[in-house]
Amino acid sequence: MNDFVQGLRLWFAPERIREEGDTPDYRFSLANERTFLAWIRTALALIGGGFAVDQFLPELAWGVRTGLALALLAAGVLCALRAVNHWVRCERAMRRGEDLPVSRFPALLGLAVAVVAVSMVVVVVFGWERR
Repeated sequence: MNDFVQGLRLWFAPERIREEGDTPDYRFSLANERTFLAWIRTALALIGGGFAVDQFLPELAWGVRTGLALALLAAGVLCALRAVNHWVRCERAMRRGEDLPVSRFPALLGLAVAVVAVSMVVVVVFGWERR
């Protein structure tokens, strides 16, 4: 639990990361930052998709539209939070000379997006309209 709290503190005080280990090659830190930005772009796309489903598909039944929109919005929120967490964990690992952390999150996010996509295919094919 203490490591979790320390990790959260580093989200808001990244200069404290410099207190750990040795400075890695800047190319690796910059690559870590680019990966973070890619996750943020993914989060923004998911959030935008959630709003698009809600706003531009009014003919869908309320429950279907709301469920799909909320699934996309939740995935976007989780993706944004995970981006920060992963950036901190990778930066710390590089400074400590440890292996980079592994994560199941990409697989879970991929599955969640696939479920929403399949749901949208079903909606398009069977046309769940308001009743």
